Amino acid sequence: MKYTKYYLLTLLVIAIDQAVKMLVHYKMQMGLPGEIPVFGDWFKLHYTLNPGMAFGVEIGSDYGKLILTSFRMVAMVGIGYLVYYLVKTRAHQGLVWCVAAILGGAIGNLIDSTFYGVWFDNAPYGVVTPWLHGQVIDMFYLDIWEGILPHWIPIIGGTPMSLWPIFNIADAAIFVGVLIIVLNQNRFLNQTPAPQVQA
Repeated sequence: MKYTKYYLLTLLVIAIDQAVKMLVHYKMQMGLPGEIPVFGDWFKLHYTLNPGMAFGVEIGSDYGKLILTSFRMVAMVGIGYLVYYLVKTRAHQGLVWCVAAILGGAIGNLIDSTFYGVWFDNAPYGVVTPWLHGQVIDMFYLDIWEGILPHWIPIIGGTPMSLWPIFNIADAAIFVGVLIIVLNQNRFLNQTPAPQVQA
């Protein structure tokens, strides 16, 4: 049971992430025509596909996506073992919960990359195989700010910029998990392990 509760959080993140992505795929029109305002103009539902990593960053070459998906698989195994190791070594529970949430997010996006190219036929045109080339479904659109930076800012002053991340439940789980770890690193990482109780 001491391991199970953390892996249940991982499964919950995966289930919610995939359920939302399925709803978006089957119930929403892609792009601007299907956009749904939630809170004014700054938070919307917007169905889009992400062919690469966070913020659409891609690895070049014909095999870039295969490399990325393979890396995600290795990372998923590593993070899964890390949850086990942290529980076994009596790490701070907050740290374990965060890593379990990150694991759920990693697996959620890995499912998209691995299978959506076949299930939803959303692999980019011309790829060698739709397997492992699926595009990640994103839908939460924060239209925070778009404009020109003040000229007094060194180097980038006067440059048009925009802050409008589009993400999904898996991305949010990873971001929140990492953020909480960073904000609480002293408490999480400097904890003295509890003494082992002899049976």
